[in-house]
Amino acid sequence: MSKLNNESLLYGLNDRIPVIPAVFTAVQHMLASIVGIVTPPLIIGQALGLTQWLPYLISMSLFASGVGTVIQAVRFRNIGAGMICLQGTSFAFLGVIIAGGLLLKREGDSAEQILAMIFGCTVVAAIIPLIVSQFIHSFSRLLTPLVTGIVIVLIGISLIRVSITDWGGGFGAADFASPHNLGLGLFTLFIIVLMNCSRRPWCKLSSIVVGIVAGTLLASLLGKFHPHFSPDLLPILPSPFRFGISFSWTVFIPIALVSLISIIETVGDLTANCMLSQQPVVGAEFQKRIRAGILGDGVSCLVAAVFSSFPNTTFAQNNGVIQMTQVASRYAGIWIGGLFILLGLFPPVSQLLEQLPKPVLGGATLVMFGSVVAAGIRIMTRETLDSRGMLIIALSFSVGIGIESQPNFLSAMPQFFQTLFQNAVTSGGTLALLLNLLLPKTKENNDG
Repeated sequence: MSKLNNESLLYGLNDRIPVIPAVFTAVQHMLASIVGIVTPPLIIGQALGLTQWLPYLISMSLFASGVGTVIQAVRFRNIGAGMICLQGTSFAFLGVIIAGGLLLKREGDSAEQILAMIFGCTVVAAIIPLIVSQFIHSFSRLLTPLVTGIVIVLIGISLIRVSITDWGGGFGAADFASPHNLGLGLFTLFIIVLMNCSRRPWCKLSSIVVGIVAGTLLASLLGKFHPHFSPDLLPILPSPFRFGISFSWTVFIPIALVSLISIIETVGDLTANCMLSQQPVVGAEFQKRIRAGILGDGVSCLVAAVFSSFPNTTFAQNNGVIQMTQVASRYAGIWIGGLFILLGLFPPVSQLLEQLPKPVLGGATLVMFGSVVAAGIRIMTRETLDSRGMLIIALSFSVGIGIESQPNFLSAMPQFFQTLFQNAVTSGGTLALLLNLLLPKTKENNDG
């Protein structure tokens, strides 16, 4: 890494990081993503009546996220991007998995049979990114900076919606948007911003941790935080194919379509990560890193399915942590993965983290998710935008954000189409991809 890059990052991509800064970094990445990792199994489990298996599903989500994060950081035999690419349970698969599970439930399948079918289909679907990764150079015409930038911005906008909801108290909270909740989130956000304005590296490095701890302490003083633990303190041991394995084309096809589209999201996240880690975002080295990252995503999804966790993806919000902490060392990624593996094996720790006050988490993640949007804008505008680019941006944002804000817009479409395109990332990102492919190139830039 050049001297210039070392001056702008506390720890560069290949810099070895001391233990104490590594732990601080790992905890901040963990706090930024743990809610996102445990929420999908909670939603799926509650929707499909899998309450009995929820503790195991949540623990395995944390375990699989840790293993996948280590795979991405280590980059063994060109598997993994060799960066801090935190792997977490993907929200994109929620709709198709729940729809498939409800179909099986109506047919009389038990909870174990439903899970066997879901994990059997996700095992096969994990092969898709493995194959696509080998031909990613052929997709360079499709996955341009304009398209990936649009996808990153849409990801950030979707995440900000989650932050604001948490800041208010969480979805369906009886005291949503109460003065206490708004005050807790604002206090947490203020502490983080204040510490990031400091010139001391340690203040920036520990800003998110300190902000969340301070916010949680204030919540405790206000009587808003009452942690409780399960009496069962025994470690949960991972068991391959715990529920068996089966397959159905009806369940598989929608999952496969989401797997294909989620590759666009992964490319966007990896591109943002390269930029924040001060690595090339064009050329042969960039293409090789993207190929290895997509391959790492596929292996991560395969590990997740084997150990009874839902499909993984590279989390966008952790790019915001890299930007705020200025720590891009891939060795920190190994610490992050190890921390999640431990959380998956020891439920009491994860139980405490799951119970952190939502307004505190909302205030802490808001600035990070906003950083994701900023990173997407930087990528999107790296080249001069002509009228064609402006049209693609306008249509992609309008359709993507519009459909996510009004999902009933697609109610007349087939169910799999609804579940596939009801969020901003899949609808807006797919439209950006198609428009970039179909609209003729202009000569405005050459004439200027």
